[in-house]
Amino acid sequence: MSKFSEVSELVNSLKDDFEKFYDKGNQAAGTRVRKGMQDLKNMAQDIRKEVQDMKNAG
Repeated sequence: MSKFSEVSELVNSLKDDFEKFYDKGNQAAGTRVRKGMQDLKNMAQDIRKEVQDMKNAG
């Protein structure tokens, strides 16, 4: 479950920046949100590959 924890922590770490960007219009927070979402995408892709590999192996 450590992968789930990593994803959860990443999403939770972006909460403040989401609020700053969407509620207050802070452009720098928007940049951090975009970077965090890219990290999330990459993490999801890695997890998908790992799951597929484990599924095919067994």
